[in-house]
Amino acid sequence: MNNPLLNSSFGTEFELPPFAEILIEHYKPAFDQAVMQAKEDIDLIVANEEPPSFENTILALERSGALLSAISPILFNLNAAETTEDLQKVAQEISPLLTTYDSEVKQNKKLFDRIKILNSQRESLSLTQEQLRLLEKTYLGFVRSGANLSESAKKRFQEISVQLSQMQLTFGEHVLAETNSYELYLEAKEQIAGLPEDYIVRAAAAARDKGKEGQWLITLQAPSYIPVMEHAEDRSLRQQLYMAYMQKAFKGDDQDNQELIKQIVSLRQEMALLLGYKSYADYVLEERMAGKVVEVQSFLSTLCDKALPLAEQEVKELKEFMVEMGITHVLERWDWSYYSEKLRKAKYDLDDEMIKPYFQLENVIDGVFQTAEKLYELTFKQNRELPVYHKDVLAYEVYEGEDQLKAILYADYFPREGKRPGAWMTSYRDQQNIDDRVIPIISIVCNFTPSSLDSPSLLTFNEVTTLFHEFGHALHGILSDVTYPSLSGTSVYWDFVELPSQIFENWCYEPACLELFARHYQSGEIIPQELVQKIKSSATYHEAYATMRQISFALLDLSYHSLISGELNQLDDISLFEQKAMSGTSLFSELPGTNMSAQFSHIFAGGYAAGYYSYKWAEVLDADAFELFKERGVFDSSTAHSFKQHILSKGGTEDPTVLYQRFRGKSPDSNALLRRANLI
Repeated sequence: MNNPLLNSSFGTEFELPPFAEILIEHYKPAFDQAVMQAKEDIDLIVANEEPPSFENTILALERSGALLSAISPILFNLNAAETTEDLQKVAQEISPLLTTYDSEVKQNKKLFDRIKILNSQRESLSLTQEQLRLLEKTYLGFVRSGANLSESAKKRFQEISVQLSQMQLTFGEHVLAETNSYELYLEAKEQIAGLPEDYIVRAAAAARDKGKEGQWLITLQAPSYIPVMEHAEDRSLRQQLYMAYMQKAFKGDDQDNQELIKQIVSLRQEMALLLGYKSYADYVLEERMAGKVVEVQSFLSTLCDKALPLAEQEVKELKEFMVEMGITHVLERWDWSYYSEKLRKAKYDLDDEMIKPYFQLENVIDGVFQTAEKLYELTFKQNRELPVYHKDVLAYEVYEGEDQLKAILYADYFPREGKRPGAWMTSYRDQQNIDDRVIPIISIVCNFTPSSLDSPSLLTFNEVTTLFHEFGHALHGILSDVTYPSLSGTSVYWDFVELPSQIFENWCYEPACLELFARHYQSGEIIPQELVQKIKSSATYHEAYATMRQISFALLDLSYHSLISGELNQLDDISLFEQKAMSGTSLFSELPGTNMSAQFSHIFAGGYAAGYYSYKWAEVLDADAFELFKERGVFDSSTAHSFKQHILSKGGTEDPTVLYQRFRGKSPDSNALLRRANLI
């Protein structure tokens, strides 16, 4: 059987994955072969009788496992963006294989001895900054993976790693299954009162596709869920949908994630103890800008002190607004978005339905591209001949200047059953320049409202900022200019990785940017300055409430991962644990039967464990950095060049604090975030 995965260059233009040729039965034999080849590469390094050098050990390790590095992103990216039950089974089978291989490499005593010798000699090796960083990262990676442990402890560490890799996959699968399985069919017209007309058309078409002519289909996918919460006059519908959303993986059935949470947290804590850390949070934060748990706690506490009184005032204002409207019922969680939208319309004469006609998806994409071109001299050329994994995926060649090919970009915008919720950036191949320049293959994945027969895809302003956010991550990968793939693109400290994404959102609020692309989808009229000003004026609307929401998630994450030995019994009741962790930030009374933890994929299926605070931490950086753009002009070429040179191109080649100070000329001002959010 010809297996397209067994050729690391794939025989395609730009060596892109040959998606259409890959079958389920190709994965297992390809990974078996790739792991075998990778082990042979490691054996050659260990068998080298010459004294260890950067070239014969660190560089050789960086070169090892080429086939494995090429095919692993294909499996796991598709498992997130275009999965099936068969692909999930393959991922569950292969994940422990890879985890075991990685543990065996990191716990290879002879290999580690070579690395340890080099690390002890690093001051006398005459290495470049990037080589020194790679050596340090490699050494610490081995130590943090158990290289210094006893043989019995190494074995247990490997067992834990394998179990965690499987459990984290299962957690995400449960959330995806719960999201996909929920279908609510509406039959009465009064149930859809208040919903936007284009939404009603799409809901009717979705029901028709399921054989339910004359009904409207509501799901838990964001483009279906959010408009109901913001616009549906039927309060019982909002309540029903909210409860369904907040009960995902929390219903005591075979998709319930509560036991998985207990097991994941317990295993992470055991892993941390094996390595000599007090808690898993201590283990994680060793490689973060924050450094220590107490620093994160202090950061969140300071932010909470500023935001909580203002958030309480925002809730009070909304309740008073409801009284003015003649509403007598209590403000509940399923009411917040609905009345918040009405108050926003009253305060700013602005709502999503006024804005959406100016944000046709194709125009917003063009706006993102134009913004990147003006800042970083990038151009994007769609190539319909390149292989893609779904017919909706668009592929672009990305050029810097006139003719320097920088990257291939995949863009996947619409929800479907095989795609997990949310939005993210990932890569199929990282940039490197060990021998010749290897261009990165970057992908952004979103879940926006698709077009219909009657209307194009029109984005809410929140969706516009989401696209800019993910594209900011993409720029970090596209503009990477480093030697070694392990330091490429987004391979940076987790509380630094959100800076490129979050700063790019700022341009969405700038008239000079909006004028590039915000045109009415019917008339072609450029968005009126009056509307632009309303968008800017409302930019911090309910910002304190949103800040408290993020703080509550960060505290929940930190509470799980700061548990130490003897405290794990606190997880006996996940619901109670969550309530206690978030109690100081709650603006509503507890709602029995709902739970955030059970669907908190960021920390239990993704890479944000003990790191969810990173979003707010990076907001300090992006607010401070954008103040420089504002001072000099949002499209100032010298400032953009400096940001590209010192941040976007550098990946993880230096300490992020050093990189940031080099760009900004000083340490970040923590008050920049508070100023932007009107919290001071």
